[in-house]
Amino acid sequence: MLYFHPAVFLGMDYHYAKKRDPKVNEYFNKEVMEAWSKWNDLVMAPGKLDKKTKELIAVACTYMTRCPYCIEGHAKAAVKAGATKEELAEVIQIAMALSSGAAVAHRNFALDV
Repeated sequence: MLYFHPAVFLGMDYHYAKKRDPKVNEYFNKEVMEAWSKWNDLVMAPGKLDKKTKELIAVACTYMTRCPYCIEGHAKAAVKAGATKEELAEVIQIAMALSSGAAVAHRNFALDV
């Protein structure tokens, strides 16, 4: 039997508001945020890895960082770059395996008390 979080049945697709208040940007250093954005663009630009591969890696990473904005944005970018839903599912499974692997690797810590 598959388990689904109760929120799935209540129609709560997101834990965060889909729209963010742009006014929040007023509180952050504009130059720093622009530098971060530029750096991010350079990191995600095709290089030794093509755009599709980078976006698939980003999808896996976003599941590990648990950012719904990033999940949605990088999944859309991966599809735009040519990724299939099967490829998205495969990288998500990699993230699932690695995330659960950490719990297995550290399972003894609480029992060492």
